[in-house]
Amino acid sequence: MSVSEVHTVGVTMKLNNATLLDLPARVVRPKYDRSKLTPGIVHIGLGNFHRAHQAWYLHRLMQTGEAFDWAIIGAGVRPNDAAQRQRLAEQDYLTTLIELDPAATSAEIVGSMIDFAPVEVHNTALIKQMADPAIRIVSLTVTESGYFIDPTSGAFDANHADIQHDIANPEVPRTAFGAMIAALRIRRTTGVGPFTCLSCDNLQGNGDTLRQTILSMTHLSDPSLASWIDENCTFPNSMVDCIAPATGPKELDQVLTLGIDDAAPVTHENFRQWVIEDQFCAGRPAWEKIGAQIVPDVHDHEVMKIRLLNGGHQIIANLGEILGIDTISECMVHPLINAVFRKIAESEIAPHVKSVPGIDPFAYVDLIQTRFANPRIVDTTRRVAFDGSTRHPGFVIPSIKDGLNAGTPIVGLALVEAAWARMCAGTRENGSSIAPNDPCWAELQAKALDAQLDPSEWIKQAQYYGDLADDRRFADAFFRCLRLVWSDGIEAAAQAYLEERL
Repeated sequence: MSVSEVHTVGVTMKLNNATLLDLPARVVRPKYDRSKLTPGIVHIGLGNFHRAHQAWYLHRLMQTGEAFDWAIIGAGVRPNDAAQRQRLAEQDYLTTLIELDPAATSAEIVGSMIDFAPVEVHNTALIKQMADPAIRIVSLTVTESGYFIDPTSGAFDANHADIQHDIANPEVPRTAFGAMIAALRIRRTTGVGPFTCLSCDNLQGNGDTLRQTILSMTHLSDPSLASWIDENCTFPNSMVDCIAPATGPKELDQVLTLGIDDAAPVTHENFRQWVIEDQFCAGRPAWEKIGAQIVPDVHDHEVMKIRLLNGGHQIIANLGEILGIDTISECMVHPLINAVFRKIAESEIAPHVKSVPGIDPFAYVDLIQTRFANPRIVDTTRRVAFDGSTRHPGFVIPSIKDGLNAGTPIVGLALVEAAWARMCAGTRENGSSIAPNDPCWAELQAKALDAQLDPSEWIKQAQYYGDLADDRRFADAFFRCLRLVWSDGIEAAAQAYLEERL
């Protein structure tokens, strides 16, 4: 559907099973009989990304007449997940996906989800659902910070109150991981067997991280069960990619413009990628038939995406937030931000990234630059900059360490860290306030304000930087960058970097 063909219609149709055939003709809808679907996957974390990505891949496979016994049961463990459950239940768990190509708009109804487990404090219904023999995969999108991993050591952090509760009370867990362990305990006892634990979060080695969290928790409450999980369950690593902004008033209006009344639509870019290690202990859908890449080792794909795309996002968003630029695409129009992104990506990140089949790191920079610049994707700088305390250690700081070890440039990456510190001070250069944007905001803001006078205070945060404060090359570059950002502004600092005066 071209942009010109998308227009306000006089009547909108409430999205549900009964109205599928009556939706506007240009809206692609399920060709399969949804009443014939049976569950095979429980997915925890029913945000926009899952529905634009994993749920879409499964839906497209169902469109070919396959995988009818792999339908998705949604789930959540946070109180606000109950509202999402209600929204989706009222429309028979259907979702409108709106693809925003720079030159065109298209819409598709995804029907691969058939239910949503009740959201409960102790997750009884979720545990029962995951213990069902029909369930062979439990997948998750719980954000990068949701795995209880110490950012410095990379080890499991057992001190969180919810983890302590789940260890002491394994039958009535609060966390998604505690619920998975409880379900696996039932499956072992009843002889049902294991399921595959599949992380779909932006973490390098996300399957390995999930394994670490699950096994570490289980060892502290039931060592014998931990051994059984280790021997029987699989935890494939996967690389996931599709930009799917948060849904707000604009997106809700957009779906109405298409003639569809959908309480939870998803807009997304015209790009998807899913690279998965083929480690599924209880079978899997044939996702490779509709474009997923099934590989023996996903590591190099992960590094390319996380370092260049996710790291690139942090470059852009932190600078943009300081300047009061609302969206990533608007940041890419800003000549200094665009140029800084390009220079850092090509000279400080890409040299430490290996090629993967079909694309080298420099071609990948071209690709993501085009994707970031898509003006129809309203991806806010605030969303992308959220939770920097998790994202910088995972997406940016590894590239700094690689550069220091290899003796390659790191000044641009030091500027990125200075921009993060400046952003966490809580004000933009126009004087407006930046609302708290990190679970650790209070601590970060205090350190950012201290660093205005003494830059070392920021990089002494060992939970993020490890021992980088002791590396004079990095520390000196960071000090120069932060002082210039505070004295002359982020644009002057960006220009100095581009002219190699930093």
